Amino acid sequence: MAATRSAALKIDWANLGHKLGLRGSTAQALASFKKRNDDARRKVQLLSDQPQKVDFAHYRSVLKNSAVIDDIEKQFSAFQPKKYDVQRQLKAIDAFEAQAVKSAEATKGKVDAELQDLEKTLKNIETARPFEDLTVDEVVAARPEIDERVTQLVSKGRWQVPGYKEKFGDLSLL
Repeated sequence: MAATRSAALKIDWANLGHKLGLRGSTAQALASFKKRNDDARRKVQLLSDQPQKVDFAHYRSVLKNSAVIDDIEKQFSAFQPKKYDVQRQLKAIDAFEAQAVKSAEATKGKVDAELQDLEKTLKNIETARPFEDLTVDEVVAARPEIDERVTQLVSKGRWQVPGYKEKFGDLSLL
């Protein structure tokens, strides 16, 4: 309730209609809502300031069974609201919040590093020459594992590129 109350107090009623561009009946409805809101807030404040006592004598004079009223009065006067120590829960919430902030900062660092890496990759892609213009030495310099794989295949006598015969035909017939 306190959060709702403080949020309602933060509204700039004078500029709200102007900022939202309200005119005519909508602006009038907003003004009447503000008036009702202020009246309700004033009534709640007045009622909360008044002492809240139950007039048991009135109920005894109205009701025939005064024993029930005596029992209710005894229970009412003996009632004590239960008090809870919430410090442990507040400490746990604060620890959780601190851990969440720490985790969020770590995630932010990882995301920033990945973003820089992606920007570097994008810049590399944008400035790269077309694949058709690259030489074998440039491809091997960029991806050394290609040269290792080719050397391995040639040493085993299995130098065949998958799909080569389908695309260019079999040159062994010449």
